[in-house]
Amino acid sequence: MLTFTALGPFQAWSDGSLLDLGGQRQQAVLARLLVAGGRAVPVSTLIDELWPGAPPAQALSTIQGYVSRLRRALEPDRAPREEARVLVSAPPGYALRAGTDQVDTWRFESLVKSDGAPAQVWAAMDTALGLWRGPALAEFGELSWAATEAGRLEELRLIAVERRADAGLALGRATSLVADLEAHASAYPLREEAWRLLAVALYRLGRQGDALAALRRARATWREELGLDLSAALQGLEADMLAQRLDERPPPMEEAPPKAPDTAPLRVLVADDQALVRAGVRAMLAGEPGVTLAGEAADGEEAIARVAGTRPDVVLLDIQMPRLDGLAAARRILAEDRPPKVIMMTTFGSDENLYAALRAGVSGFVLKTSAPEQFLAAIRAAAAGDALIDPTITTRLIASFAGRTDPAAPPALAGLSDSQLDVLKLVARGLTNHQIGHSLSLPEEEVAVMVKSLLEHLGLFDRAQLVMAAYESGLVTPGEKTSFSSL
Repeated sequence: MLTFTALGPFQAWSDGSLLDLGGQRQQAVLARLLVAGGRAVPVSTLIDELWPGAPPAQALSTIQGYVSRLRRALEPDRAPREEARVLVSAPPGYALRAGTDQVDTWRFESLVKSDGAPAQVWAAMDTALGLWRGPALAEFGELSWAATEAGRLEELRLIAVERRADAGLALGRATSLVADLEAHASAYPLREEAWRLLAVALYRLGRQGDALAALRRARATWREELGLDLSAALQGLEADMLAQRLDERPPPMEEAPPKAPDTAPLRVLVADDQALVRAGVRAMLAGEPGVTLAGEAADGEEAIARVAGTRPDVVLLDIQMPRLDGLAAARRILAEDRPPKVIMMTTFGSDENLYAALRAGVSGFVLKTSAPEQFLAAIRAAAAGDALIDPTITTRLIASFAGRTDPAAPPALAGLSDSQLDVLKLVARGLTNHQIGHSLSLPEEEVAVMVKSLLEHLGLFDRAQLVMAAYESGLVTPGEKTSFSSL
């Protein structure tokens, strides 16, 4: 399947393989047709917009050459006299023929403009925001058409952020939304909806004073920047809060909404230099409902490229591979914006690289000799945001390497409250947020907020790194039975 991405690096892919689109100006021809959304773009417009103010004398033949080379890249098997099916002639110019699901910007816009019940809107916006891998069309930022389209897409992204939050409030998820809404309102202080959502979220958590303070911050910003008072809508919200006319909390949902409107299966990419291992994983996934194979790779470099092209939910990554080993590949994959979850596969349970992989932020590891159900449990746990660390090798691994001095290790745990330390201990024992909430009699949403605050306090970004921090600091030791100050 041919796919195009512009929400981040501009690229085209064919069945997971990155295509060579030529130089930047040649790529700009394809990008301009993508921006047109399937409509024809006259050759004269392409010339004017690719060479604003000063087109070369041979601009027409140059455009024709670009189109010819792009057609060969996009349809390499097309016969010489056969009509193009992707980059087509549409007098007086050209057009890009593709489905909505083949172009990330088209799919993104479709999702943002979709409607439905709060659970459906939440899932659609979550999926839409997951398509972003960086600034849109950044390679062509000096061209006015690209800058205009990038601005339009960025506005749609902000709308998606706000629609997701609005749906989340309707679903009773104020606790998990407050931190993101604080950042959103601070980054875009002139957006009315950002302040409304933040204030409502705070109010529904019983933080009426903080909610009113947020509106005061908005008023001060608007007066300083625009010379205006709050809008009538925000003034009305403020009055309702003061009079306590707002419901503090909507009824919680009985069940969590689906991850996506079409309950899309988890997409897994397997990277291993042994064809037999890849075949085994392929067969395992083929018989499992709700999980599908997104692609395969035989080395670390290929894994990185396939991840960028297929955007899987989970990557099963062999730790020992030629060209680029699994550890280096994992670090590069996890350094990308909105990376997939990564699970390391190994033949031995005592590989020192596994410890480094956990420190880098992978979501655990499994032995290649594990039963299929253990692989599937690891995939589902990682996709749900949990770190699955195989108990058959965790204790040996941590016992071997914990306590080593490392300049990259997180700081000491000074400053953490007893309740935060209790949560950290349970995270280190491999419990999910739901299990931690049950153990400590806390709502699962509150546990999620506490885990996020632990990551921020320790300067970490992944749950598995919290496990390492707990062992390295001596808070938890291998084989120790955990005790909790609040129990």
